[in-house]
Amino acid sequence: MKPESKNFPADRAGRIKNVTGVILAGGRSSRYGRNKALVELDHVPLIERVLRVMTSIFDDVVLITNTPDEYDYLKIPMFPDMIKGLGPLGGIYTGLKVLSKPSAFFVACDMPFLNPILIRHMLAVKEGYDVVVPRICGKIEALHGLYSRRCLSSIERQLASGSYQILRFFSAVTVRFVDEDEVRRWDPDLRSFLNINTPEELRQLGGTEQEGGIVQRNGTIP
Repeated sequence: MKPESKNFPADRAGRIKNVTGVILAGGRSSRYGRNKALVELDHVPLIERVLRVMTSIFDDVVLITNTPDEYDYLKIPMFPDMIKGLGPLGGIYTGLKVLSKPSAFFVACDMPFLNPILIRHMLAVKEGYDVVVPRICGKIEALHGLYSRRCLSSIERQLASGSYQILRFFSAVTVRFVDEDEVRRWDPDLRSFLNINTPEELRQLGGTEQEGGIVQRNGTIP
């Protein structure tokens, strides 16, 4: 199966035009102790690694963040959470609410090994579903998924009930699960879903931190 579909037109560079790529960078990084999006792996900040993959796939990429000054150098559109304190569900809600395209693909800012072929495959199987997400050994990777604007009413009802867990609204929408055997066709080692939560996890992956904290980067992405 080819990971492309006529339902997802691409421009000449092969980038998807009718789905927006969304990077979520609204977390507090409490386990890390500082903004993990800007720590470096192989001398490249995590968020830049994510952005490189997303801009190779999507014609439009935006960032959901409540600290836009930290990411101004990326030169991409940014939006704050419309409702603060909701966690990742708030980021998904904001992205679907402020964007005009019918669907958006959401990823977290600390996933350094995103696989563009897997993402394109997920886009290709979206037809007829409101959500497309991986499911590995029963665990749903909700922050590596495609969400349709049709989810908005279900999310709003859930928010009104005071529940902020992403998976809770899945029962009210149509979901296409991409199970492990299907994921491994494109990502054999399941590296797409690795994320960085602590300095020790970064060191295990070969990452480095500069003395005194994160080195702020200026200019454009190399």
